[in-house]
Amino acid sequence: MPTVDRRAILKALTASVAVLAAGGLTATPAAAAADVSEGWTTQTLGAFADTLIPGEHRFSGDQVCAGAVTGPGAVQAGVIDVMNSPELPLAPLLPEIAALLDARAVAYAAVRLIWLSPSRPPFVGLSFAHRTNLVSGLFGSGDIDEPVWQVMSLIVGIAFDTAGQSDTTAALAQGHPGLTWLRFPKPDPDGLWRFGDFSYDRPLAALHPATTPSGSPA
Repeated sequence: MPTVDRRAILKALTASVAVLAAGGLTATPAAAAADVSEGWTTQTLGAFADTLIPGEHRFSGDQVCAGAVTGPGAVQAGVIDVMNSPELPLAPLLPEIAALLDARAVAYAAVRLIWLSPSRPPFVGLSFAHRTNLVSGLFGSGDIDEPVWQVMSLIVGIAFDTAGQSDTTAALAQGHPGLTWLRFPKPDPDGLWRFGDFSYDRPLAALHPATTPSGSPA
């Protein structure tokens, strides 16, 4: 396994999640972009994201997206663009993170006598079933790198489920694959979301008379 600075990786990952959660990125990723010349780091991390939130093949012969489902996944939703955003501190450490995962893939394949093609990253060379089995073992087992994969999975979820890399209104207008697939509701004409129907069809509490116009307590 490669020697890596796990402390630096975790600091960068945590900072990245904080920026995304705060809506700190301004550009919407090119979610539909797909290029057969993707580098090994991009391929490995894309395959990791596709294992967590799988999507269909982006093009004929796509090896990164295993095509395990119909519809868009994390890769189509722009997760790689999120990871490489210049507004996050993560990009310089992505090769190390990918190397960690590829090292695990080599060990996994060796134990199971799985042949891996030298023409693509080891993790990408695994079938979707084996990718899923390997990734599942990275969580909840006390693995030394478990915190890395936990935070990486958060980034994958943020990219697909919330379009955290972009303004939500702009992401919806541009047809963000994740939000569109999840049927995320569009805002009112003024760009705000309002929910006219109460849960259980009744308000749970009366509005306090001192509540400010913004909804905050006085």
